[in-house]
Amino acid sequence: MKEFLFSEQWYILLIMAIISYLLGGFSGAVLISKRVKHEDIREKGSGNPGTMNMARAYGFKFGLFTFIVDMLKGAIASLVGLLVYKDYCLNGINAGEFVCYINGLCVVVGHIYPALKKFKGGKGIATTCGVFTVGLVSQSWWFLLIIPICYVLTLALIYVIEYASLSSLIIVSVFGITQLVLYYVAYNAKFSVALGFLYAFVFLICALDWFAHRANVKRLLAGEEHKTSLKSMLKKKKK
Repeated sequence: MKEFLFSEQWYILLIMAIISYLLGGFSGAVLISKRVKHEDIREKGSGNPGTMNMARAYGFKFGLFTFIVDMLKGAIASLVGLLVYKDYCLNGINAGEFVCYINGLCVVVGHIYPALKKFKGGKGIATTCGVFTVGLVSQSWWFLLIIPICYVLTLALIYVIEYASLSSLIIVSVFGITQLVLYYVAYNAKFSVALGFLYAFVFLICALDWFAHRANVKRLLAGEEHKTSLKSMLKKKKK
């Protein structure tokens, strides 16, 4: 494998990081609500331009489509980093995996704090799922089967307990922990500076999602969190 040198690659990393951030700022929810419903989702419900608010406002199909669009943002940004540097080695680890999560962190930050939208974006769950999907599948193709099952189980959990925020935080945390364990095993529990940063990127992505949901967590702890009824979403018809 080729040796990854920051002195030669820093400007490419910077360009990819900026593009990933700007990609994260593209809001599928705002585009869909304006083009299809001729409304701004930010003026409805919780005001959050994300999957759950879209589903509550317009029904499950619109929420699902929003999730897919936002998930693709994370997947595309991460996949580009992975593929560009898959044949490079950095401090004993695969540089593609390292850049995958640099781009992943930037696209999630862009989704939650988009500069072009006054730093008011979504809460990052769908975009994070896209990032982790690429990261986990790159470790094992079995995750192409496992991850969809996880999504179905998450929907089932939301259906039963009706707390979408809790269910969403659980799935990204499970993905994050799984990724950390896989890297720990893949690199034989050996530590390097690059691997330490890789762990940090994965952790920060999850931490950002939790921070974006801090109000939801407070309401959950106080027993005041708003419930999400999938039954109502599935029954909601187009206006």
